[in-house]
Amino acid sequence: MSRWSIRIRVTAAFALAMAAVLAGSGWFLYARLGSHLGLALDRELRVRAQDLAALVQQPHASLANDGGGRFVEHGESFAQLLDPQGRVVDATPPLGTVALLRPPELGAARRSPIFADRSTVPGLDEASRLLATPVRRGGRQLVLVVGATKQDRNETLASFRDELLIAGPIALVLASLVGYLLAGLSLRQVESMRRRAAAISAETPGERLPVPPTGDELERLGETLNAMLGRLETALERERDFVADAGHELRTPLALLRTELELALRHADSPEELREAVRRSSREVDRLTQLAEDLLLIARSDRGKLPLNLETLDAAEILDTVANRFQWRAEEAERPLAREGAPGARIRADRLRLEQALANLVDNALRHGDGGIRIGLTTANGTAVELHVRDEGPGFPPEFLEHAFERFTRPQRGRQGSGSGLGLSIVRAVAEAHGGRAQAANSHGGGADVWLVLPLHKCGATDARPGASRL
Repeated sequence: MSRWSIRIRVTAAFALAMAAVLAGSGWFLYARLGSHLGLALDRELRVRAQDLAALVQQPHASLANDGGGRFVEHGESFAQLLDPQGRVVDATPPLGTVALLRPPELGAARRSPIFADRSTVPGLDEASRLLATPVRRGGRQLVLVVGATKQDRNETLASFRDELLIAGPIALVLASLVGYLLAGLSLRQVESMRRRAAAISAETPGERLPVPPTGDELERLGETLNAMLGRLETALERERDFVADAGHELRTPLALLRTELELALRHADSPEELREAVRRSSREVDRLTQLAEDLLLIARSDRGKLPLNLETLDAAEILDTVANRFQWRAEEAERPLAREGAPGARIRADRLRLEQALANLVDNALRHGDGGIRIGLTTANGTAVELHVRDEGPGFPPEFLEHAFERFTRPQRGRQGSGSGLGLSIVRAVAEAHGGRAQAANSHGGGADVWLVLPLHKCGATDARPGASRL
């Protein structure tokens, strides 16, 4: 059945449901009609028993004569009068002398009226319903038995059953056809969406599925799929931009490397010139290596698989390590590098990744900023640690701040210099991998302020063993 179309499956399910409903409704109506006919027959027997009881109490009345014309219909109803021993005192033809009640029923009928059913009655080969009630005649206690065949009831039920067997399948076929048409109308919009989806490709940006204004699940499905297409298109554009920007960034060091090697090959006349060309080429190779590593880290973070080896660390110790690493460069550039903030704040982090992110911030401050550099930490609301890197340069252009952490972005003014535009993107990726965030702003006194916000590790909490963590 899974190979059938949705329209056929919906119609089949609808037909099965309708068949069950029609069968259940037919059985209920048939049972109710049978019950009502049975109650009507019992009421008729009670009325007839009252009339015949008054008749048999008369001295010379006879069921065979008077009852046959006024109270008993020939071939459909009958009556019999029995004595306490079960002998027939009087009866309508053609019952004869065969008692209609069994001894236990006769004993019960002497005390109160009872009903009984018979599959056949003498002279009437049809199922019948009996009512036996006690009467008195001439001081004697007798039992009057009044009966009627179930022919009318059975004929009525049979006729009703035949009508159900004819009308039920017709109604089921009509309902299935209506269900088939309704399923087709409902799925028409789905087919329209399918055709449009088949035409959408990377070469047709901006195309969306038609959404019917029905206000139901189909409209919500179309809106969800269109939102998904928008996200996929954005991701595709981002990846295309990433590839284009990466190619542009790789082109410059490769061109310089090629130029250096060609100059050394053609114009180097001494070993010293060759060594200088090799040194310049080595610097370009280092730049290419760093760029490749940065691109790999960004790609991993995009897939949510940036590996982390978590351990409990003192945030101040991390800042000291990064400050010591860049101290010689700061002294060479005659720019003071100071570390601020008291120790004691502990975090769960990957030491190498966190040092890499802070190193990017300090390197950016040395390359693009001016004046002194301050590396510090603060706690926010007792739940987070902020690791700041500040400089005294011109700061970020205001319009650049909201795009500062996007890959391959550089300020158009204020912070000139070389670079791939991946440093802050890596900072954000590392911060988000640790469950934090990265932020940037211009200080009130001038200069740029970039910081990481990481969750504070509560004292006394159980430290998990170091291991691989993923975004």
